[in-house]
Amino acid sequence: MSDPASVRVIPGGPVNGEIRPPGSKSLTNRALLCAAFADGPSTLTGALRSEDTEVMIEALRQIGIPIEISEGGLTLSLGGRVSQPQDRNSEHHELFIANSGTTVRFLTAALSAAGGNYRLVGVERMHQRPIEDLITALIPIQEGNIAAESPSGCPPVLIQSDGWNCESICVAGSVSSQYLSGLMMAAPIAAIRTRSPREILVRGELVSMPYVKMTAEVMRRFGGAIEIIECDNVPENNVPKSNVPENDATATTVRVQVDANEYQGIQYAIEPDASAASYFWAAAAITQGRITVNGLTPGAMQGDVGFCEVLRQMGCEVETGHDSLTIVGRPLHGIDVDMNAISDTVQTLAMVALCAQGPTRVRGVAHNRFKETDRIGDLAVELRKLGAIVTEHSDGMTIQPPSDGIRPAVLETYNDHRMAMSFSLAGLVADGVEILNPGCTVKTYPEYFADLEKLIGRAHHWRT
Repeated sequence: MSDPASVRVIPGGPVNGEIRPPGSKSLTNRALLCAAFADGPSTLTGALRSEDTEVMIEALRQIGIPIEISEGGLTLSLGGRVSQPQDRNSEHHELFIANSGTTVRFLTAALSAAGGNYRLVGVERMHQRPIEDLITALIPIQEGNIAAESPSGCPPVLIQSDGWNCESICVAGSVSSQYLSGLMMAAPIAAIRTRSPREILVRGELVSMPYVKMTAEVMRRFGGAIEIIECDNVPENNVPKSNVPENDATATTVRVQVDANEYQGIQYAIEPDASAASYFWAAAAITQGRITVNGLTPGAMQGDVGFCEVLRQMGCEVETGHDSLTIVGRPLHGIDVDMNAISDTVQTLAMVALCAQGPTRVRGVAHNRFKETDRIGDLAVELRKLGAIVTEHSDGMTIQPPSDGIRPAVLETYNDHRMAMSFSLAGLVADGVEILNPGCTVKTYPEYFADLEKLIGRAHHWRT
């Protein structure tokens, strides 16, 4: 149930300071999966404590992975994989995955590779989010049965598996890079049974390539051997005909080769969340302040540090420290930018666009319609309440900032954590911006509003 409360962030001049956001959700859930199926124990430090990571932890515990939590959730100790592989006739496990896209997509691939009898269920919105492309990729290699039960290829997902066969995999990449990431991380799990390497072919556009490269780097840290090859096309005779939809002439754009190395238990430190950092960098940009985010540099594993370059294009200064990135706000101007690689920061950019001179055109994010909410259509509705003129496009939107400043408005968050956090930025520069259901930030950043309050040095106004 949605939180009935609302919050108003109070404007008050330039925002200055420094902050270290909590650990990356993307890295925490990837590391949890690799550690869960590793040979030997692992310890993850700097982990994110949030709904999405708690959902992953609980699901792994239910399938027999021992996980100890300490230091308020910042340290996770995993015992490694269960010694006896399961089959499709083993005990049935019903796993609740809430609205966590990483959890459902990563576990669907991993559990189908490991073997067993599972059903993954979530909240109503999760049962509207697509997973059909991943299921389609898994069916030809599945020893057993796998199916998406909701209309239009959405969860719940039913898995009755004896693992994978040894064929190559073919997957579409235009809806979510998490499908490919899930298959990549599952390949070493499948190798426990098959002892064979794996080839994964991506057909058509692949969105959010930085997340795929992040997945590969996490796998390597846990002992995986993987190579990502970007290509214009792969000859048809390299693709198993059973894995290619009839009459599908779509070119293969990425080929991934995963060796049969098993995961090994390790000590693993998790970076601060770069997507969460984007809100603080944006706060500096729109108030002409100065914010330093500690723990992130341009060389971070997370592609969303690229948001700083977008702010530079809009007029900000970017300073790089030994272990930090600083944004210094300057007068802003609109830009035309492809956000495909950093699509989780589109809502953040939309708030910056409201404070810029001239329109901002966002491209390459058609897949944002399939996130926790429609992050194009629903975002456009709320931006118009603030006075912006918004034109939706097939792959994004154009935002014309209000000529007379941001208007007072009551903003819906659609139970989407990124809506709530990005809308808080409008309150830094305009009176009367009320954000409904701010508690939805629990999904990835439970302390967001408290951390923002400390940073700006004044209290928010809460209503219950």
